[in-house]
Amino acid sequence: MEQQIWDPLRRKMVSLTPEEQVRQWFIGVLRDFCGVPEHLMGSEVPLKLGQKSQRADIVVFGRDASPVAVVECKRPDVDIDERVLMQAARYNLCLGVRWVFLTNGKRTVVLKRGEEGGLKTVETLPHYSRM
Repeated sequence: MEQQIWDPLRRKMVSLTPEEQVRQWFIGVLRDFCGVPEHLMGSEVPLKLGQKSQRADIVVFGRDASPVAVVECKRPDVDIDERVLMQAARYNLCLGVRWVFLTNGKRTVVLKRGEEGGLKTVETLPHYSRM
């Protein structure tokens, strides 16, 4: 029997894949370290990129229900590289968020959209009040 884990955002048991383990860990980071209320996060959020349907691993929403951050989670053995950044950047074409987080559970990259529009790496995760 496959191992499962409770996803508090989808409110159901899901298969405990290596990527899902990273996703659930980062939901905890967002909740406990960044102060994001669980009800303002979505897991496996559907997006439409042209004709393609995609799913963002985690989306953080503002109190007005508009998206403020997107998270791309990878298995621990997948490098956080340009390819992962480009995937998250494509999701951001739909979402238009200020914050992009990339993580494999071992390494987390935090990016913030600057005034001129480009994404810049920042050193620490922001508190929800700054997202």
